[in-house]
Amino acid sequence: MTTRGKIVIGALIVALLYFGINKLIGSGVVFKKAATESVLLNSIELPTQTSGSRTNIAVPLAPLPGSAPTEKGAAVTWEVMAWNSQMAGMLANGGPRTTEGSSMAANGINLQIVRQDDVAKMQADLVKNALDMQNNPDTPGLIVSIMGDGLPAFSAVQAQLEKAGTGLQILPYSCGKSYGEDKLMGPKEWLDTPKAALGKTIACYLRDGDQNIALKWCADNGLKVNPDETTYDPEAVNFMAASDFLVAAEKYIAGKPEQRTKVVKGKDTGVKVDVVADAVATWTPGDVNIAKQKGGLVNIVSTKDYSNQMPNIMVTTKLWYEAHPKEVEGIMTALAVAGDQVKSHPEALSRAADISAEVYGDKDKPGAYWLRYYKGVSEADRTGEVVELGGSKVFNFSDNLALFGLEEGGTNIYASVYKTFGDVQSKLYPKELPSYVPLDQMLDLTLLKKLQAQYKGKAIAPADKQQFAADDEIRRSVSKRAWNIEFETGKSTFTPAAERDLNQLFDDLVVAGRLKVAVHGHTDNQGDPQRNQQLSEDRALAVQQWLSRKSSSAFPEGRVQIYAHGATEPLAPNTAPDGRAKNRRVEIVLGN
Repeated sequence: MTTRGKIVIGALIVALLYFGINKLIGSGVVFKKAATESVLLNSIELPTQTSGSRTNIAVPLAPLPGSAPTEKGAAVTWEVMAWNSQMAGMLANGGPRTTEGSSMAANGINLQIVRQDDVAKMQADLVKNALDMQNNPDTPGLIVSIMGDGLPAFSAVQAQLEKAGTGLQILPYSCGKSYGEDKLMGPKEWLDTPKAALGKTIACYLRDGDQNIALKWCADNGLKVNPDETTYDPEAVNFMAASDFLVAAEKYIAGKPEQRTKVVKGKDTGVKVDVVADAVATWTPGDVNIAKQKGGLVNIVSTKDYSNQMPNIMVTTKLWYEAHPKEVEGIMTALAVAGDQVKSHPEALSRAADISAEVYGDKDKPGAYWLRYYKGVSEADRTGEVVELGGSKVFNFSDNLALFGLEEGGTNIYASVYKTFGDVQSKLYPKELPSYVPLDQMLDLTLLKKLQAQYKGKAIAPADKQQFAADDEIRRSVSKRAWNIEFETGKSTFTPAAERDLNQLFDDLVVAGRLKVAVHGHTDNQGDPQRNQQLSEDRALAVQQWLSRKSSSAFPEGRVQIYAHGATEPLAPNTAPDGRAKNRRVEIVLGN
């Protein structure tokens, strides 16, 4: 057989394997609270995806879906925010309603996609759908997509669902994630001087993903947070409540002040002050609106840095989920097939962007708009400052195995995301969110494992995996924080008490899978300077080795760098024991 003949036959086999896969397979209330002392949060960081080695398998371009709506299939409604992480879902459906030739139609689904930016309305609609299903079991199912780190707060609707005889259930499949689109935008000086944010105010939708980005940045940089959005604390970072992510941007653009009572160390001073939005936590098109209509803000930190924070999580009711396993499997399969297409082929991504424009229904934002900001761009704002706007990623089946920890040696990244941000929101807002639904009550990976067995050996695109060059220095710092990890006197050996701090450090570092880690070792000035220099290096190296041993996937070669400073950079005078204790430290810097 000729070489050309072998290539043709090989391509046909890959195509057959690919098409075989297709057949296989709150009350959202903005809470108010009384004056409370500002909180210094622990850092909030989560495990990165763990990927096994994969070869780059070519996925052939499949016929794009038609435009004619299908008349067949199980009826389901999917409520979505205007969010670019849903490109795989858009292509899978072919239009706002499932079209002929789409992967949803091929899997027996007739899906209606509806834009819904109001989280409270999503919660209310889930409750109504549950009640309707009780009266009529043939009621079409309802699925909503939300930011994965915002699900703990969203789970407050559980009490209402329980009255309706059901509860929340997660579809064990994510169609994508934010990768830069969600961000904290603030004054440029915050990049080099995070403490400049103290006494300033960030507008955002509270207790959701965008605020989580800001809270995490504050924790990483040791900044206190005022948990009461009705007061003003000059010694903390303050927040301004907005009804959604677009309104948050509008509050900055309009510059309208809010009058608040000034508090100091949790005490009401009785002084009234006017507060404006100095910064915004938002996502596209909120960031685009800020840049084009006013400008003056740059990206302080985003989900491109905290790259595992915000997967798109699809939620429904347990009542519908348990009664329709075939439909759930069909939706997951359709998303998997479309995810491969969007990841592999510009034609598929472009078509998904056009469908997004139809779904989102904004005449000023055609498909080219959503495509542009899906990829992420750098543009000059109204002041001439160049800012990064947009940025999302599509997930395919491989990415989902990594997200939910089903790859060999993998970690359930989403479980860590959910618990970490649930804990921080509960700590910051104990009255409004005293508890949240345990993840294992909502997440069952049985169907994903079933599809994993069916996918074995099939042609799919590999999961995204971050790589690091060992000789690359951090050029832009995202955060810097000192850790008082205890060592035995004069040695680089950890004390038993250091274990808790090391585990906290691990959790604080692994979320930002895209960021490099610099470990800086410091000593006090006691003893020989040359020996102190070596000791600081040994201690920094001990931290690096501990992290790598704990998770080589989260800390691959080249990610962690060490620096030794000896006693040359004291934080406090070395004249007293407490000052010397502060100087014996390890500082962690995260950056690009």
